[in-house]
Amino acid sequence: MTKETDGRVWLITGCSSGFGRHLVLAALDAGDRVMATARRPETLAELEELGQGRVRTAALDVTDPAQIEAAVRATLAEFGRIDVLVNNAGHGSVGAVEELTMTELRSLMDVMFFGAVEVTKAVLPHLRAQGSGAIVQMSSMGGQQSPPGFGAYCSAKFALEAMSESLAAEVAPFGVKVLIVEPGSFRTEFGGSRLHRSRVIDAYRESTGDIRDFVEGMDGSQPGDPAKAAAAILKVLDSDDAPLRLALGDDAVDGLRATHEAKAAELAAWEELSRSTAL
Repeated sequence: MTKETDGRVWLITGCSSGFGRHLVLAALDAGDRVMATARRPETLAELEELGQGRVRTAALDVTDPAQIEAAVRATLAEFGRIDVLVNNAGHGSVGAVEELTMTELRSLMDVMFFGAVEVTKAVLPHLRAQGSGAIVQMSSMGGQQSPPGFGAYCSAKFALEAMSESLAAEVAPFGVKVLIVEPGSFRTEFGGSRLHRSRVIDAYRESTGDIRDFVEGMDGSQPGDPAKAAAAILKVLDSDDAPLRLALGDDAVDGLRATHEAKAAELAAWEELSRSTAL
């Protein structure tokens, strides 16, 4: 077990590619230590080699409570503490609400919502006991807006953000911070092999056909750089005035601002009727 003075200790889910992989590399550049996890830990061999003793790996399917507990125990055994938890495991999904099966929806929620919550709950007692730490929830700009075709994916992100907003207030007295990260389009294989596609009902081609075509053609052409995203996350974690939510990318900033403005305008337009319901 290495000493507590050897940098922060990270536990990161979903490290085989995308944001997870780049966060491992950014943590290493910062002099930190990482327990990198994935459903197939053999995909993490290169990261472990690059870490030169500062990266350990573990199998972690976030839908398996036994593997969650084992990964937390392994992190503590190897490094003695946990300073930063990153809930990153997940994948994209496209399909209209009627096109989705309930099995598909439950499977998505199990990974990106219930799995993230269970990993968080497993780590929290240790963060509380040491009186410090950070929980990074990898959400999406889809955590505050839900375009057609993304009802399932955004439902998981909306739920994660709601839980995390409450969590942030609950754990602040213990010196624990929560950061909700809301990326736009980044080159993370979102539209590639990791994308879940629902069945197609022809009637929905009008409302979701263009979205499906866009997602199928986006992989490798997204404007966001995941390495820069990882660096931005570390910069926020090092700041004294970290926000609860961090948008990443021009599309996220512009899209979320437009969403907030549209909601404010709608609230104002119907304010008189809304207020007329008082006794």
